[in-house]
Amino acid sequence: MEPIVEITRLEEGEAGTFGALRVNKRLECLTLEPQDRLNRQDVSSIPAQQYRCVRVHSPRFGETFAVDNVPGRQHVLFHSGNVAEDTHGCIVLGSRVGSLHGQRGVLDSGAAFARFMTVLQGQDVFLLTIAEHY
Repeated sequence: MEPIVEITRLEEGEAGTFGALRVNKRLECLTLEPQDRLNRQDVSSIPAQQYRCVRVHSPRFGETFAVDNVPGRQHVLFHSGNVAEDTHGCIVLGSRVGSLHGQRGVLDSGAAFARFMTVLQGQDVFLLTIAEHY
């Protein structure tokens, strides 16, 4: 059975777009994307809607999931990172919100990403629903 994966965006500001990621209604981690910049490649969050995600191997990030069919965009991935400039238009995962070198972001990203991949072990495809609750 395909898992239910949801990101609920909770806050958007200069530091980025923060959200909560749930798998089968269980909170797994926090998310960080860039601010909404009209879906521009590498610098914007992706539009809130439903997407198909597929397991891929990234030369830079290793095994991960790609968000397919983002209008006008390619290579939107889930990966680790801490602040908005680490996202490059992708979705970074963290365990908590905090500050790194004076910038607000998500922390314990490596652990959060590893947990995400473990929770989705054995899955090659899932649907991702992104909703905004600002």
